Amino acid sequence: MYQYNEIDQRIVDERVAQFRDQTERFLTGGLSEDEFRPLRLMNGLYIQRHAPMLRVAIPYGMLAARQLRKLAEIARRFDRGYGHFTTRQNMQFNWVQLPQVPDILAELATVQMHAIQTSGNCVRNTTTDAFAGVAADEIVDPRPWCEIIRQWSTLHPEFAFLPRKFKIAVSGSIDDRAATLVHDIGLTACLGATGEVGFQVAIGGGLGRTPIVGDVIKPFLPARHLLTYLDAVLRIYNRFGRRDNKYKARIKILVKAMTPEGFAAKVEDEWLHLQDGPATLSDEHVRHYADFFTEPDYPAPDSGDFAARRADDLAFDRWVERNTRPQRQTGFRSVILSLKKTGVPPGDITAEQMEAVADWAERFAFGEVRIAHEQNLILPDISERDLHTLWQLARAQGFATPNIGLLTDIICCPGGDFCSLANAKSIPVAEAIQRRFDDLDYLYDLGSIQLNMSGCMNACGHHHIGNIGILGVDKNGEEWYQILLGGSQGNQAAIGKVIGPSFARESIPDVIEKILQVFVERRLPDEAFLEAVQRLGAEPFKERVYAKHH
Repeated sequence: MYQYNEIDQRIVDERVAQFRDQTERFLTGGLSEDEFRPLRLMNGLYIQRHAPMLRVAIPYGMLAARQLRKLAEIARRFDRGYGHFTTRQNMQFNWVQLPQVPDILAELATVQMHAIQTSGNCVRNTTTDAFAGVAADEIVDPRPWCEIIRQWSTLHPEFAFLPRKFKIAVSGSIDDRAATLVHDIGLTACLGATGEVGFQVAIGGGLGRTPIVGDVIKPFLPARHLLTYLDAVLRIYNRFGRRDNKYKARIKILVKAMTPEGFAAKVEDEWLHLQDGPATLSDEHVRHYADFFTEPDYPAPDSGDFAARRADDLAFDRWVERNTRPQRQTGFRSVILSLKKTGVPPGDITAEQMEAVADWAERFAFGEVRIAHEQNLILPDISERDLHTLWQLARAQGFATPNIGLLTDIICCPGGDFCSLANAKSIPVAEAIQRRFDDLDYLYDLGSIQLNMSGCMNACGHHHIGNIGILGVDKNGEEWYQILLGGSQGNQAAIGKVIGPSFARESIPDVIEKILQVFVERRLPDEAFLEAVQRLGAEPFKERVYAKHH
């Protein structure tokens, strides 16, 4: 895990002092609302529907136990006793008081954390696979590269005021678990003909108002050129990206206008001036960052009575099957702690739960926690011997719902309950769906289904890439919901299609049930939901859902 050096710490401490002064000047009338807005956004502070919201950066989704404890302390002292994990692997506090925000940032700085570049038109938090470093299908550990990108992009003077926000995701595995193809830049690690490490570069993906799957513009970029090539991409975007219309300002619109080939050609021309320049990464640079992510000293594998416990206890076996993943280190697993218990907003976690997870990370592993973009927590490096004990502790804290990858493992934004941009509430709809399908046997029979939900076009709940997507829309001041089918993330990313007119809130669980009935009736043996949708098309689902209208 990356450790701050003296310069890192000083930058963050100075930023806190600077923002404290800016906040005091705003509160005493020395700065206007318009003057203060860009300053607060630079520090991750939004004005939401009910209260200011502070978004805390969690670089590439990695937390030390001490950092998670600090987030718990902040939730207790400055918020309402809980926080919310987002699809960008960050944490949001939804009920902070503006005069106290500098104090919160000062507390974060004591554990090497901050809120820099979690908002504004800059390079946001770089995300990656939550199983980085332990995944069995990993080609390259993406975390050192994420840290290199983080250091390059943080407070970069040339890219502090881009046409719009900018998001980068890195995948180091055969199976893309970082949704790279729906990011402004998606980097997928690969090996060249001689075994050299490099990246496939995809550009112009994104969700929101205009959902687009990114285009690969560079099939193999040698890793040493990563920063110079990123510089070239950002410079082209900075120069040609639209600033006159915020709805057309993302890089995906520019790539579409120029065509991927035209954009790639401009990047190559720009790169000619940068390639092999000062930002070229030496082996020594890369080793320096890789040294922060060395493998811990694993004890000899000891499964204890793990196999016997699985055989004796169906509930435990089911949890192991759904909520753990074998690691490439024999005898160890990564445990997925579900934040999708029915009745709890997806991604929400209490201070008490945070402290429990921090304790487990130190007791059973090496003191590290990961946040997945699916809004669950991951404890890597758990010995199979300890899984039964951890399962019992997780059940007591409400973390052991064995629904990972199933219908009720919903990805969901905070929606109209909190967000001032939202057209509709999302949390009550997610809860209604979870309650309707709270039968685990039925969920297991349905198999893997990703349901994603957003309260507005900004798509913070990634509804476009859910196998089933739900989007809240405003119709004459009332909340209605569109249904999308056929979206997916990963290597075969696809944008779901709207199946027809929107529905009133109370009918959504019925609509989902009808969609699932068609799947159960017409699926082939061992066919997954997404495969059935791709084979059948949307028509049979539409017919069932809209039948009452004919």
